[in-house]
Amino acid sequence: MASVADRIVLSFAPSPSDGDPWSGVDTEWIADELCGDTYQQYLRRAHSGPVAVGEEWNEFVSCGCATPQDVVLRVERVEGGTAVGDETTLDVHPRNDTEAVPQ
Repeated sequence: MASVADRIVLSFAPSPSDGDPWSGVDTEWIADELCGDTYQQYLRRAHSGPVAVGEEWNEFVSCGCATPQDVVLRVERVEGGTAVGDETTLDVHPRNDTEAVPQ
């Protein structure tokens, strides 16, 4: 049986589309949504169980007025265990090619 991870670091990026996927995307809004208690609880339940670095999850967040923004969450690090559980802290950061996710 997999042990529950203490912390999982996730990065997010807009789902690929034509042109620059970051164009017009409010990363602060997306980060706020992904870090909210309700969304964090959803992620822990939807992705409970074993998890591995490099795994990607296709999700979306609401940008208001029923406008969803598709995002891809990628597991960057798994600390203190090997599975997502109710007590796992999810640390979410924007991702781009020039910026590393904080340690």
